[in-house]
Amino acid sequence: MYQQMIFVNLCVSDVAASKKFFSELGYTINEQFSDDTTASVVISETVVVMVHTAEKYSQFTKKEIADSKKTSEVLIALSAESREKVDELVGKAVAAGGSVSGETQDHGFMYGRAFDDLDGHTFEVVWMDPAAVQG
Repeated sequence: MYQQMIFVNLCVSDVAASKKFFSELGYTINEQFSDDTTASVVISETVVVMVHTAEKYSQFTKKEIADSKKTSEVLIALSAESREKVDELVGKAVAAGGSVSGETQDHGFMYGRAFDDLDGHTFEVVWMDPAAVQG
């Protein structure tokens, strides 16, 4: 069966710093699709974050580019396999220079936290109890 992929494109102020940040979170950089203006961050087999300089990003849109430190253009939610993995990823993000975003959400069957990357893009990390999802 065909596995559809998602490519999240983000404008960043420093591609090299973003590569380092996401590498410290445990993600890999696909150098085949990276250069001085773009980096391909592999989140999973089907999810890739493309970070671009403003000049490169502007080649893909005619719209004004949002200042992600002042406005929210998107919330990126990532699943985690456990509560501990939620905390681990947010901890890695903070250690790599990101910041905690918002409050911890604990609903028993669902647990989530969020972090902002170096440019203010918000990533929510969420664990949901598989039994609750099925029921």
